[in-house]
Amino acid sequence: MTSPCIKELAAECVDVCPVDCISKGDNQYFIDPDICIDCGACESVCPVKAIFYEDDIPEEESEYIQKAKSFFGTKS
Repeated sequence: MTSPCIKELAAECVDVCPVDCISKGDNQYFIDPDICIDCGACESVCPVKAIFYEDDIPEEESEYIQKAKSFFGTKS
């Protein structure tokens, strides 16, 4: 999830995730990269278009990959 998600917190993404890989942080949601199955269900319901497949994240939003990994304690 990228910058448009900050302070959005609508949570449609949480409701549609079949593997419960989305968690709420202080001011945005995060997708656990170790659990996500890349189904795209969350991407299609995001009201602010903040969700991308990892390979499709715009370069200026790439810091959010590491932000999610840090949130979940993922090293890879």
